[in-house]
Amino acid sequence: MSDQESFISHLIELRERLMKAGGAVLVLFIVLFLWPGSGYIYDLLAAPLMSALPEGAKMIATGVITPFMVPVKVTALAAFLIALPYVLYQAWAFVAPGLYDHEKKLALPLVVASTVLFLSGVAFCYFFVFQKVFAFIHGFAPKSITPAPDIEAYFSFVITMFLAFGVTFEIPIVLIVLVRVGLVTVEQLKDARPYAIVGAFVVAAVVTPPDVLSQFMLAIPMCILYEAGLFFARFMSRPKTAPQDSTDPAH
Repeated sequence: MSDQESFISHLIELRERLMKAGGAVLVLFIVLFLWPGSGYIYDLLAAPLMSALPEGAKMIATGVITPFMVPVKVTALAAFLIALPYVLYQAWAFVAPGLYDHEKKLALPLVVASTVLFLSGVAFCYFFVFQKVFAFIHGFAPKSITPAPDIEAYFSFVITMFLAFGVTFEIPIVLIVLVRVGLVTVEQLKDARPYAIVGAFVVAAVVTPPDVLSQFMLAIPMCILYEAGLFFARFMSRPKTAPQDSTDPAH
């Protein structure tokens, strides 16, 4: 098979994998849209904020079609999160044929761990961070003000926070991969610990609301996860010698 034919075959396979992943998200979106419904799903997403608002307070929609579009976007987000394991499996299935056996043994657990950690970060943000941050913020609101958050602004805020915490929880995976491929050593990561701590607080200050509580609730897990990555990276160091069957051209 020529290089051009091989390239085309890879593109065809990539298209098929993307279609399968997109199809799974679409099917889940349709199911969730029909039951329990986009309005119910949005109410679940808004529950942490609504529980912190004064009794009788409601959210508002300033756009004409916003009351319809925002719940639809939330439903799409829920469908993607539910389908994430299958989406990452399709990514794994695409790259797996090009990996050596020892790489496959490492790659599949990393895909599974990445999925679990990302969803854990989202769950941590929803069930713990939102409850504390919203209560903290609205506890400082003057009594003369009636809070009425905009649903589109709330959705944008939620997406930012979910991504921030989801990606943050991937830190151990990133460190393990860096050590495994030989870009850095565990000792170098230990020496970089002070810079990592400062970087964690800088990132938290950029991506979270301008209150101290939410910044600490992102920065501290980042520091803890950095230490967890250091611990597990010790057992994932790059092999001193490459497997003979994968490096010897004669084979």
